[in-house]
Amino acid sequence: MNDFYTIDIRTATIDDLAAIFHLGEKVFTSQAVPNLYRTWDEYEVTTLFNGDPELLLVAENEGKVIGFAIGTTIEKARSAWNYGHLLWLGIDPEYARLGVGSRLFDRFREDVESKGVRMMLVDTQADNKAALDFFHDKGFENPTAHVYMTLNLQKDS
Repeated sequence: MNDFYTIDIRTATIDDLAAIFHLGEKVFTSQAVPNLYRTWDEYEVTTLFNGDPELLLVAENEGKVIGFAIGTTIEKARSAWNYGHLLWLGIDPEYARLGVGSRLFDRFREDVESKGVRMMLVDTQADNKAALDFFHDKGFENPTAHVYMTLNLQKDS
């Protein structure tokens, strides 16, 4: 990691939500990641914060939010397994390739393990090679293709 940057990883507070949302708007664009773009909105951030606030993490440099990890836990009825689901991982492009995403992921993993999670889940677009490589390097296996389809209900004029 570049010594120029001092990066802190911490649990987000309500005061971080606007910065997280706006960073997500910068990272999850319709051109870069159309499937993520469709669900990234302020309600996604606030709903997840209200549901599992301790699993909303930020990376901060000199008071600026430069990355975030947002997830939740899933408890299955009649199962001994609890799952951790990393839903969003976003890094300011200016801080890409400095290990910020790795540090956020590692902290998220520690946090869900402390909650008794036995398996973690992530999803990404099948053509997002950078994300696939990142998660493979973190130990994820068995990628499964998922088909996403749309139906435009707006009639042609």
